[in-house]
Amino acid sequence: MHPLRQIALIAFDGVQALDVTGPASVFSAANEAAGHPSYQIHILSPRGGAVASGSGVRLLTEAIGELDPGSFDTVLIAGGNKAGLSSLARDARFADWMARACARSRRYGSVCTGAFALAHLGLVTRQRVATHWEGTELLARAYPALTVDPDALYVEDGKVWTSAGITTGIDMCMALVARDLGEAVANSVARMLVVYARRPGYQSQFSPVLGAQSKATHGFAALLDWIGERLDQPLEVSLLADRAGMSARSFHRKFLDATGQTPAHFIETMRLDRARALLPSVASLKEIAARCGYATAGQMSKAFVRRYGVSPALFREMHGQA
Repeated sequence: MHPLRQIALIAFDGVQALDVTGPASVFSAANEAAGHPSYQIHILSPRGGAVASGSGVRLLTEAIGELDPGSFDTVLIAGGNKAGLSSLARDARFADWMARACARSRRYGSVCTGAFALAHLGLVTRQRVATHWEGTELLARAYPALTVDPDALYVEDGKVWTSAGITTGIDMCMALVARDLGEAVANSVARMLVVYARRPGYQSQFSPVLGAQSKATHGFAALLDWIGERLDQPLEVSLLADRAGMSARSFHRKFLDATGQTPAHFIETMRLDRARALLPSVASLKEIAARCGYATAGQMSKAFVRRYGVSPALFREMHGQA
């Protein structure tokens, strides 16, 4: 007899529809992939009935008062607009139900900006959490005891699971399925949903290029593209400064102001991010090192360990092909 895990997905007026339907689709597909019912999905709201998502799509929900808060294996609050989240977090009856449900569940958490509701309700206090990239700084300022990871797609801290923006809720829920039912079932779910690849939680919400471009001025954005196309080549600051039409000293200062990183740190981040993307392939470490601008595999390994705390070989063993 297989256990039937009860899943609560919390919705509200103004919810981001994909924050609900994405996880629901993952757990539903897992039932099919496993060959037996493993999850029973409940879409809940404080009062039940139809709730209007931010996109106008209406979701039919069950009322929290109709269900025992102690019956759920997993409880996830979806993200949504500020008004909807604020109204949800101020609902005293919902707060009481969530406190009891999360205390008795095996795990609980949020998708996207749902982390703000968790924090407001006191359901995360000193944990490491993720949220949508636009809200990371705001969440960190509002709740300074939290460790807000601005890069991770999703974070597991004890029984708390939180994900970043929107589609990362799908990645997180596939990780939950893998934990419950095994990697084979989770991989089958990925194929069913036509997900290109199961992204692990450590992977950044953005590549270093996109992350820096979100901060950089228009002039530097073009340079960042140029750097990204030449990671296998020497990229001295003097060369970059010449291309930007500045002195090396002025370029270093303005690049730091524009991107939040020194040129050397930014280039190393890009090279290591490319290495991390290539490691699951069958390419040799020597070949990957060359494609990422390192003279030797040993040089790449030293930088990789310094940044990620594991060797490229161990990373490949954990996440890629032997």
